[in-house]
Amino acid sequence: MIPLLVLAALAIVFGLWLAGLYNGLVALRNRFKNAFAQIDVQLKRRYDLVPNLVETAKGYLKHERETLEAVIKARNIAASAATAAAANPASAPALQQLAGAEAGLAGALSRLMVVSEAYPDLKGDQNMLRLTEELTSTENKIAFARQAFNDAVMTYNTRRETFPTVLFAGALGFQPAELYAVDDPSERAAPKVAF
Repeated sequence: MIPLLVLAALAIVFGLWLAGLYNGLVALRNRFKNAFAQIDVQLKRRYDLVPNLVETAKGYLKHERETLEAVIKARNIAASAATAAAANPASAPALQQLAGAEAGLAGALSRLMVVSEAYPDLKGDQNMLRLTEELTSTENKIAFARQAFNDAVMTYNTRRETFPTVLFAGALGFQPAELYAVDDPSERAAPKVAF
C-alpha cells in the first residue's frame, strides 16, 4: 500500500510540475505574441502616415508620379505582409516576408525623400515637416518594439530549449519562435526622412 501512495504522490508532483512548465511556456509565448502586436501597432501607424506623406508631396511632385506610386505600392505590400505575420508571429516565413516588404517600403520612402530634396517648397511645408517628424518618431518606436519582440522570443526559446523543458516542449505543442531579423545589412537602416 505504501508503494502505491508513494507512486501516487510522485505522479501528483510530476503532474503539478508539468502543469507549471506548460503554464510558464504559455506565458512566454503570449509575451512574444504581445511583443509582436506592439510592432504591428507601430507598423500600422507608419502605414497610416505614408499616404498622408504622399498626399502632401503630390502637389509639389507632379512630375514624380512613378515615385509616389512606388511608395503606395510598397506600403500596401508591407501592410499585407504585416497582417500575415500578425496572424502567426512565430512563423519564420511570415517574418521573413515582412522583413523583405519593410525593406521595400524603406527603399521607396528613401527614394521619395531624395526626390523631395529637389523641391524647396515641399521641404518647408509645415504639414510635410510634421509628417516627417511623426515618421521619424514611428521608426524609433518600431526599432524599440522589434527589440522587445526579439527579447521576448529569446526568453521563450531559452526556456523551451533548456533541460528539462526541452523534453516536453515539443510534445506539448511549443515550437521554436523566430527572431525578427533582417538578413541584408542594407535593409537595417531606417529610411532617411530628413528635409
